[in-house]
Amino acid sequence: MENWSELGNIASFKENSLTEVNIGKVKLAISYKNGEFGVISGVCNHVGGNLGEGHIDGEYVVCPWHFWKFHFKTGKGEPGYEEDKVPSYNYKIEGGKLFVDLNSATKRNKLPHAAHPLTRNIQREPGSVRLVGISTTAMNKDYPRYSTSDHLLETSLEYARTVGCETKLFKLNEMNIRSCEGYYSKSARACTFPCTITSIDPDDEMEKIYEAFIHWGDAFIISTPIRWGAASSLYFKMVERMNSIQNQETIAGKHLLKNKVVGLIITGGQDNVQGVAGSMLSFFAELGCQFPQFPFIAHSRGWSAEDMENNVKYVQESKTLHDGAEALGERLYEMASLMIGENALHQKFDKGGRKAVRDK
Repeated sequence: MENWSELGNIASFKENSLTEVNIGKVKLAISYKNGEFGVISGVCNHVGGNLGEGHIDGEYVVCPWHFWKFHFKTGKGEPGYEEDKVPSYNYKIEGGKLFVDLNSATKRNKLPHAAHPLTRNIQREPGSVRLVGISTTAMNKDYPRYSTSDHLLETSLEYARTVGCETKLFKLNEMNIRSCEGYYSKSARACTFPCTITSIDPDDEMEKIYEAFIHWGDAFIISTPIRWGAASSLYFKMVERMNSIQNQETIAGKHLLKNKVVGLIITGGQDNVQGVAGSMLSFFAELGCQFPQFPFIAHSRGWSAEDMENNVKYVQESKTLHDGAEALGERLYEMASLMIGENALHQKFDKGGRKAVRDK
């Protein structure tokens, strides 16, 4: 039985190549291309993006969230993905108005897509405490300079190895990490995990940071210089991409980080150590991380200290800072040891990070 509903005057639909229309709970994407109309579902197969808010590319409606494509008349996916299709509808024109038969919808078909490796079950393999160092210092890759924050980070990691930690070091300056492209600004649900860039760009190396935080590391030291009273630009590039971890808490109820401990190293020729530390600690608290007593070490000679060569010399020769870096590594080791403990060494979690089973 046909079920015709009026969409509106055809003149108004001709003014735009793509229009979104809602009829009750049915969302439609109305296209006008080469003198022809097309009516397909307005809900993308991927994560439900609004197709009617996208754009037309050739004969395909492009989802504004993650750029999946569907033929404007048939609803079929782009070449190679034809069977991944959204419903299409019959329409008619009468009296200068466009009508759609809501009972004519073709079947939606979602092709199975292989799960990303990062979405595997969260399971900490038995072993010693694993400490990850992340350097956010930016410099010329071809002519690297001495970095005070890097120096203290390496001191922390070296000491941690002496007390039994496994360690990894990531230098963001040496990695290919694209900037966040603001999918969350389109819709909270458009910010997926893994993030869209990681899902579509095999050359982007943010996957290594996700892997370290979610599946490998127990404790983390983030080192940063102070840049105009804030953390480095590379730090912000990383944490903006990590919004996809925090967003899983709010939109999907998935807790991806469990028993993670974070400490900070902050150095710079300028001041505002406490402001930088507060911002960084707040972010990692939002991710569900914990902090040891005295969670950061820092050094700054103040706003007017422009003689950077003396700042470098001070850090190189300061026993207090070197001892502090070692002590920070030890505090992280001790807290991580307590958190993972014997009872947690074999703990398993489901895909959302919730407790699933415990090995005997």
